[in-house]
Amino acid sequence: MQTATMPTTVHAPWWKAAIPEWLPIAIGLLVLYAPTFYDLFTGLWSTEEQAHGPIIFGLALWLIYRNWPLMITQGAGKSSPFLGWTLCLIGLVLYILGRSQQFSIFEIGSLIVLLAAIVLIKCGLSGLRVMWFPLFFMLFMIPLPGLFVAILTLPMKTAVSYVTEHVLYLVGYPISRTGVILQIGQYQLMVADACAGLHTLLTLEALGLFYLNLVRHTSAIRNIVLAMMIIPISFTANVIRVMTLTLITYHFGDAAGQGFLHGFAGMVLFLSALLLIIGLDAVLHSVARKFGGKNA
Repeated sequence: MQTATMPTTVHAPWWKAAIPEWLPIAIGLLVLYAPTFYDLFTGLWSTEEQAHGPIIFGLALWLIYRNWPLMITQGAGKSSPFLGWTLCLIGLVLYILGRSQQFSIFEIGSLIVLLAAIVLIKCGLSGLRVMWFPLFFMLFMIPLPGLFVAILTLPMKTAVSYVTEHVLYLVGYPISRTGVILQIGQYQLMVADACAGLHTLLTLEALGLFYLNLVRHTSAIRNIVLAMMIIPISFTANVIRVMTLTLITYHFGDAAGQGFLHGFAGMVLFLSALLLIIGLDAVLHSVARKFGGKNA
C-alpha cells in the first residue's frame, strides 16, 4: 500500500518572478542612461567634491531592492497610467534637454522622474508611497550649480575654520586664522571646499537620513530630533576633519597632512558623523526609556 504525498509548491525568489515583466524596462533604462553614467564616472564622480555620487546611487539601488516586494504587494492592480505617462513625458523632456545641453541637473534628475513614472504605471500611488524614500534619496547624487555651491560654501568654510581655530587655541596650540586660512606653527593650511563645503554637508545629510530610514523608530519625537540634529552633526564632523588634518600637519609635517587628506580624511569625516548620529540616538533611546517606559 502506497502513501499518497501532497505536492509541494516551491516559491521562487521574488526577483526571479519579476524578471519577465521588469527586464525589458531595465534594459531600456540601461540603454538610455549608460552614456550618462559613463560620463559621470569618468567626469564629475571622479572628483573629490562629487565622490559621494556613486555611494548615494548604490545605496539608493539597495533601498529599491529592499522595498521591491512591498511595492509589488501594495501596488498590485493599482496602476495610475495617466499620471505615470504624464510624468514619463516630463522625464524624457528633461533627459533630452539635459543630455543635449550638458545640463547635469536635468539629465540625472530625469532618471528619478522616469523611475517614479514607471512605479506609477506599474503599481500606482500605493507603490510610489513605498518607493518615495529611495527616489528622494537619489536627489543627493545630483550635482548642484557651481555658482550656488560657491555662494554657500564660503560661509560654511569660514565657520568651520573659526571653530577649529578657537578649539585648538583653547587647548594650547599656536594657531591663528585669516579667513579660511589657518596658521599653526610654521604651517599654513587653507580649508578647501572638499573639507567643509556644501557637497560634504549634503553627503552627511544623506548619511543621516539613510540611518533614519534603516532604524525606523516608532517614536515620532525621536525621529524628528534626529532629523533636526543632522545639520549640526554634519558641521561638527567637518570641524573634526579639519582639526584632525591640522593636528597631523602640525605634529608630522605638511607631507603627512597632505597624504592623510587624500587617503583617510573622508573616512574620518564619515566615521565621526556616523558615531555622532549613533551616539545621539543612544542618548535619545535612554531618555525615551526613562520617561516612556521599556517600549518607548
